[in-house]
Amino acid sequence: MKFIGLDVSFFILSTLSALWNAGAQDSCARRCGEVLGTCSCQVTCQSLGICCPDYKEFCLQTSPYSGSLMGGKDFLITNTTLYASSVIKCRFKQQIITNGYVDKDGKGHCISPLLYETGFIPFEVSTDDGSTFPYSGTWLSVHHSKVSDGEKCTLVNETKWQYYGTPNTGGNLTLTWTQQTLPTTHVNIEVWGYQETGVSYSENWMAEWKYLYTLARGIPNAGKYSFVPVPAKGNYSTWDFGILRIIPSNYLDGQSNIPSVWSPEHALAWHLEKDFRNDPNAWATAKCIEWDRKEELLPNFLEEIIDCPCTLAQARADTGRFHTDYGCDIEKGSVCTYHPGAVHCVRAIQASPQYGAGQQCCYDSTGTQILTHDSTGGSTPDRGHDWGSPPFLKPPRIPGFSHWLYDVVSFYYCCLWSDNCDFYMKRRPSSDCRTYRPPRAASTFGDPHFLTFDGLNFTFNGLGEYTLVESDLTSLRVQGRTQQARFPNETEAQGTGLSAVAMQENDSDVIEVRYSEDLSLEVLLNQRVLSFSEQTWMDLKGLFLYSTPDQNITVMFSSGSGVEIRGSGGFLTLTVLLPEKFMNHTWGLFGVMNGNPEDDYTFKNKTTMSVHASPQQVFAFGASWAIENGTSLFTYDTEFLLNSFFYGEKHNSSFLPVFSPYEDPDDPLVEAMGSRCGSNPFCRFDVLTTRNLQVGSSTRLSHQNHKLLVEHLEPVISCGWLEHPTNGRKNDTNYLLGSTINFACNEGYELTGSQERTCQMSGTWSGDTPQCTPVTGLKQIIIIGSVFGIVGLAVLARLCYLCRKQSVHKK
Repeated sequence: MKFIGLDVSFFILSTLSALWNAGAQDSCARRCGEVLGTCSCQVTCQSLGICCPDYKEFCLQTSPYSGSLMGGKDFLITNTTLYASSVIKCRFKQQIITNGYVDKDGKGHCISPLLYETGFIPFEVSTDDGSTFPYSGTWLSVHHSKVSDGEKCTLVNETKWQYYGTPNTGGNLTLTWTQQTLPTTHVNIEVWGYQETGVSYSENWMAEWKYLYTLARGIPNAGKYSFVPVPAKGNYSTWDFGILRIIPSNYLDGQSNIPSVWSPEHALAWHLEKDFRNDPNAWATAKCIEWDRKEELLPNFLEEIIDCPCTLAQARADTGRFHTDYGCDIEKGSVCTYHPGAVHCVRAIQASPQYGAGQQCCYDSTGTQILTHDSTGGSTPDRGHDWGSPPFLKPPRIPGFSHWLYDVVSFYYCCLWSDNCDFYMKRRPSSDCRTYRPPRAASTFGDPHFLTFDGLNFTFNGLGEYTLVESDLTSLRVQGRTQQARFPNETEAQGTGLSAVAMQENDSDVIEVRYSEDLSLEVLLNQRVLSFSEQTWMDLKGLFLYSTPDQNITVMFSSGSGVEIRGSGGFLTLTVLLPEKFMNHTWGLFGVMNGNPEDDYTFKNKTTMSVHASPQQVFAFGASWAIENGTSLFTYDTEFLLNSFFYGEKHNSSFLPVFSPYEDPDDPLVEAMGSRCGSNPFCRFDVLTTRNLQVGSSTRLSHQNHKLLVEHLEPVISCGWLEHPTNGRKNDTNYLLGSTINFACNEGYELTGSQERTCQMSGTWSGDTPQCTPVTGLKQIIIIGSVFGIVGLAVLARLCYLCRKQSVHKK
């Protein structure tokens, strides 16, 4: 294979020679991630062959690499052998120390601690009982609901646990767990409670998991325990939200950061005080009213949360700002326990800026948003975002648990344990979609074809590394690398395809998605290849990262911008979604996002050219957006990448692509192309340049997906919720453009105002507000008369006269 630029082998040999001559004095102890004078402690050093000799000793790899933020996970350090006499201490975030140990194979183990945050947590290891910590690595702390079922114990019939003591709910409760998780013969089962103390939204507002009492002591580690609950003694019975912990019985009660198996967090109905069991409705009603009074004193978070998308299609398409709520997922059968009538719900990915609040949006089978004003199945916003929010650590930003405390237990008080759901819905009303503005989408796919935010489409098949989009609003940068396409016989074609994408916003982590040399898809976090074997969702610095089972990658930045990448036909397909606030703040190959395609061919020097430019002129436009090494976000960790892109030209000026492939009617491929591609110009182009029908099919599918996405993201006009009149009803709950809602009154009432109202282009309802007023005696006579005719009216009038006469006589 031909390499362009300096031969990287010279660089590698020079580095290794310097290391040898220096006597290998550079060490990775306490310096993992750094480039030293004679060698490297960065993760890329392994593939380049320039690691310091002790890199694998001090820069740790772990298995597993993730666990619940509740801690207690025993994980193995896989790449370092330690002395059996070593006294292991593991230090997380330079402050939380847990005891480790060395196993019979000489491998070190650490126990993960209780944390109040998610994401990659730095840790260090000491082998001298904490005197020094020369070894280092990272541990992924995840939301408690996202760890595998095998890592948690199971509350058999969880609903029974959380309704225990209410009418018709009693008897045994059963807990099961994987006994091999704890290598011990006997275990204790503890009850822990969660609380947040101090003044709300102040510096002294603190989160705490607290050991309450031991439910069972010294029982066999058989993987199952059943018991009949009794109200907890003393003040413990007032803790209504908590968790169970199973530990080896040789540890102290409540001892922190030890091997543990935790249950799901849940409402502790089963241990509540006798007053709850005597009259659950009265007890829960009092709690609901108390919660309502506290809410009255807290800031109004509803004013700063994002509005919901108007339709289910919009909600599923806006992947930069909304993600599936796993409690109501159309892809998993729409089991929506807390939202009857819904088929799918989404949550806003980012918490609100000041109060850390969350948004939830639910939709019915017609794709219409369900509002709490109309149904208890409506979507409810959250004072505490379920996924937490940076900087975590303090309420209400604790992942999962702040949300439970302020939004879930209160739902039990008001809606599940008593019939006071109106209190809850008053404090957690659905947001409608009147202020929602869908994002704009731009895509690139195939032999790269570009569809800009403003709808311009063109083909630019340069060879190099280019700026796809940049923004001065949030320092967003998305860069793309192209490599030559190949014919089916593996010779190089005169076309290119997207082989890697790298991105960053402000000072966020850098994410890169690329095809490796064996054509598998790799995702890199700050140059380190990530594994999704344990976690498909990761909370990272300045972004969230999600991978589907078939390796569609979504990056969700804190600004609400989203990037989707998927492998397709040997090339990457990329879509970028930007919220409306990015208008007039973008440049690059995806153009200036302003609704005007005429200026999308804006060069790096800010000059523009006509949208009717020739393919050669478009090629020059694309070449102007080649990046530089100083601004590159890419990882160059192989000889090929260094030679081809780091030392080579960022835009390979010697490569000349096919600008307009010729369709030869005598070419046998043309007929097959016609049936495969139809009139799709991108598909036809790629079949001709690669001689590969499968590449054309992938391109056609990517183009169709982009058109469908743009269609789903079309703005929708909403006129807002319409209330039914008091003592009346309405026939529909769709409040979008063109919807007509009819009103009727209950018996004994008549309608004034408009009987029907239609949502108009202006975003307002036609007609006047309907009202139902009581029908007077005279009006009743007139109404009845209209039914029974003149004779009936005369009879009724006579009866009325007699009644009045009798009344006067009695007086």
